Amino acid sequence: MIFSVFDLLMGVAVAAVPGWFLGGTVGALSAAALALFAHAVVLVWRIHRLDQWLSAPHLQRDPPWQGIWLEMASRIQRILRLQEKQAALHEKRLKDFLLAIQASPNGVVLLDGDSRIEWCNDTAASHLGLDAQKDRMQHIVHLVRDPVFAKYFAQDEHSSEVIIEGRTNSVVNVKKLSVQLHAYGEGRSLLLTRDITALAQADAMRRDFVANVSHEIRTPLTVLSGFVETLQSIPLDAAETKQYLQLMSVQSERMQSLVADLLTLSQLEGSQAPSVQEKVPLPPLMDHVHDDALALTELLASKSDGPVHQLVMDPVPEVALLGSRSELLSAVSNLVNNAIRYTPLGGLIHLQWSLTPEGAVFAVKDSGPGIAAEHLPRLSERFYRVDRSRSRETGGTGLGLAIAKHVMQRHGGELRIESVVGQGATFKLCLPLSRVSNSLD
Repeated sequence: MIFSVFDLLMGVAVAAVPGWFLGGTVGALSAAALALFAHAVVLVWRIHRLDQWLSAPHLQRDPPWQGIWLEMASRIQRILRLQEKQAALHEKRLKDFLLAIQASPNGVVLLDGDSRIEWCNDTAASHLGLDAQKDRMQHIVHLVRDPVFAKYFAQDEHSSEVIIEGRTNSVVNVKKLSVQLHAYGEGRSLLLTRDITALAQADAMRRDFVANVSHEIRTPLTVLSGFVETLQSIPLDAAETKQYLQLMSVQSERMQSLVADLLTLSQLEGSQAPSVQEKVPLPPLMDHVHDDALALTELLASKSDGPVHQLVMDPVPEVALLGSRSELLSAVSNLVNNAIRYTPLGGLIHLQWSLTPEGAVFAVKDSGPGIAAEHLPRLSERFYRVDRSRSRETGGTGLGLAIAKHVMQRHGGELRIESVVGQGATFKLCLPLSRVSNSLD
């Protein structure tokens, strides 16, 4: 800029000297004025050209200028390039931030000062039944039509969360959402949603578990307490005393079985998965299961003076299972014992091991009354009973199938149940090929 002013002064001086020689002072002033006017015209033209250059969609990298104007253009280009880089960096950070929120397992809804939706991630859209594009700038209360949410939203204080039902197409599997509103910025709000369906189900299962354990233990304790009171207060002869003691022994064994099954479940859930180094030969394992099953059928028949069950076991493959012998024995025994207990006396129980390309399958098929379809998904839940009164008669603890399912999960397999009312039931233990060895040693 200093050079530009210097050039201007030099131009005026150069023009004034000839004017002074030609016309004196008036001539010098006229020439100086003419020089100033010409310089102003040139300056306006250059400013106009600079304005056109700045107004272009894309600035020309090398403008055909010289001197101070080229220097000004270069400085402007550097400033603009720096601003473009900063804008691109801010835009990238914003996109990364939105992508991070989009990937969040929790729902996020941004609301403006009028509680209208500015933006929401896909999780929130799924939780609340929103359309991330079409519902933008819609009032949140008009879209989330839940009385609990509307009451919560109308409050002045939102320091705690509220539980509402999420949007779902299923009548059975209803989502439970934790929703909380947070203020930020100038009058804006942040709505966070969290799917707590699994937590709610776990809490319900915990309450049911405690209630069921209490009920299962209270019943035999009540019986034992009654018998003890009778023995203490009423004189009985030897035969009656023996009978009462026998009944007390039955209730004591029932509690011991329940506690043993609870401990088994606790150990299964709290320990590491069984190794594939231990080999469990299948034929000796099934001999043990078969002997125990025969003893149980004879015991049940003697108590009811009825016929024993028909127990049929197909030839056992000469293979070994890789895993925990005690766990596998528990799973197989529980399936067989359940079939015996819930099949009427004299019924048929068929045991079969089969090898498939996927692995090994143990099937227990009975000729019992069968199980309705609505009960099948819940049979492996702890203490779930289709017929509570019949379970009491047979002495089951209600934990056998839960134990079998956990054992299979720990061995990479699964428990499958098939049944039709009036046509018996089939329970299967399916083990993967990685848990089967052709060598018994």
